[in-house]
Amino acid sequence: MNWEQRLNELHIDLPPVAPPVAAYVPAKRAGNVVYTSGQLAFVDGKLGVTGKVGDQVTADEAYAEARVAVLNAVAAAASVCGLNNIKSIVKVVGFVNSAEGFTGQAGVINGASEMLGAIFGQAGQHARSAVGVAELPLDAAVEVELIVEVED
Repeated sequence: MNWEQRLNELHIDLPPVAPPVAAYVPAKRAGNVVYTSGQLAFVDGKLGVTGKVGDQVTADEAYAEARVAVLNAVAAAASVCGLNNIKSIVKVVGFVNSAEGFTGQAGVINGASEMLGAIFGQAGQHARSAVGVAELPLDAAVEVELIVEVED
């Protein structure tokens, strides 16, 4: 499948790869697998919302942030393997900056999962973890990382 064509059909532009905010690389290829670092929901270098989901940030806002963060993760993966060389999404790990008592992490990270399904179809089916955390870098609401299988 031509993933670039699919993105065009969906009117989605992959963002430029966000520069690291510490000592790491955005993505690393090992054989036919690409691992991305955790990606925040940066758009033009800025986060859309910050704060704890279930307090300052609604679940719907966080869902939207997960959609943006996963596009950043796809862009990071593509930067080391080429978008059209992505064979399948193996795993998504999503972290949600959760207020005490917030238990809707799975629904928030569905934003990432559903975006991957829209882009990659069956190749976007993946294993997943959705984890509530006390804090995220820069007070981001959501962080997403991917494990991607690529063509040899």
